[in-house]
Amino acid sequence: MYIHIPFCAVRCHYCDFNTYAGLEKYFEPYADAVREEIRQAAEEYGRLPIQTIFIGGGTPTVLRPDQLGGILAACREHFAVAPDAEITSEANPGTVDQAHFTALRALGVNRLSMGVQSFDEAELKWLGRIHSAGEAEQAFDAARAAGFTNINLDFIFGLPGQAPGAWARTLERAVGLGPEHLSLYSLTVEAGTPLADSVRRGRVPAPDDDLAADLYLASQDLLAAHGYAQYEISNWAKDASHQCRHNLVYWRDEAYLGFGAGAHSYARDRRWWNVRPVPQYIQRINAGKPAVSGQETVGRRLEMGETMMLGLRLVLEGVGESGFRARFGVSLDEAFGEELAALTARGLIERLPARVRLTAEGRLLGNRVFAEFLPEE
Repeated sequence: MYIHIPFCAVRCHYCDFNTYAGLEKYFEPYADAVREEIRQAAEEYGRLPIQTIFIGGGTPTVLRPDQLGGILAACREHFAVAPDAEITSEANPGTVDQAHFTALRALGVNRLSMGVQSFDEAELKWLGRIHSAGEAEQAFDAARAAGFTNINLDFIFGLPGQAPGAWARTLERAVGLGPEHLSLYSLTVEAGTPLADSVRRGRVPAPDDDLAADLYLASQDLLAAHGYAQYEISNWAKDASHQCRHNLVYWRDEAYLGFGAGAHSYARDRRWWNVRPVPQYIQRINAGKPAVSGQETVGRRLEMGETMMLGLRLVLEGVGESGFRARFGVSLDEAFGEELAALTARGLIERLPARVRLTAEGRLLGNRVFAEFLPEE
């Protein structure tokens, strides 16, 4: 299950997620609406078994713990949440303290994902973050003191003119804290964001792909030296037990349910999504109407292509021959023999007896690889 909390204290200029600042008046009715949507879904689909819950945003921790607690209580009341379910909440430094973290642990949240983004003060200012580097460290320490033993830290690299030394210092400071998981994302300019407008007007230089590639390669070396294993293009874990179980569902192209404004859901041959505006979402739920605003059928060819695109993001696991055949009734070569041969010849795909996966160069050119498996529109 994914639960979307679309509220932030301040909206970052690079963000294209369905998030809003200044909507505090909707916090309570929104939490109520999400609980009701969960009840409606159980009425429609039955008491499904749930292995993971991810509360994302936005900044979920702008809600009071009791509001988040009510949502989690609805999950457990209406679905069969596994006793050992991975329950993640995103949190941003500057919106939480030890008491808040302690309350989250009491609610059953057992994994924390904190959006630090940088330990460089100038970069934090450029990104529009509301916390300082010191406050991020304090938040991490507070989470540890509250009992969190599974913490992910998010960072962004490839900022315009970013100095390799500054990025290395950020990573060194991050691994010095000892988080179980790290997520590193290259800055992208998303259409419709203030950052995109600034780039278009020439106020901000566009990200440098070569610089981003250099920083990415440096990240791989530094994190490996500190004992972090890369298991996905943008994700590293101290060991397999700390890989993000929730995100593995996405990368393995498995089914999930999304709740909240703009949330997406997927079940093999169907994908659907909710209305994005918060007031409209609340109104629909309160009127007893579905929040769904659109859907599409995922045909077999597209499903196969997405299985390849998502699975190849798993840099060690890749896409397994037996799993693919069990799901689609054909081998990888029967489905994509020509594409795999061409990508292997270019040194972007590695063929192993039981699976295919990206090469080191393929990780740098992932989007080009993925496009080969998707049907032309």
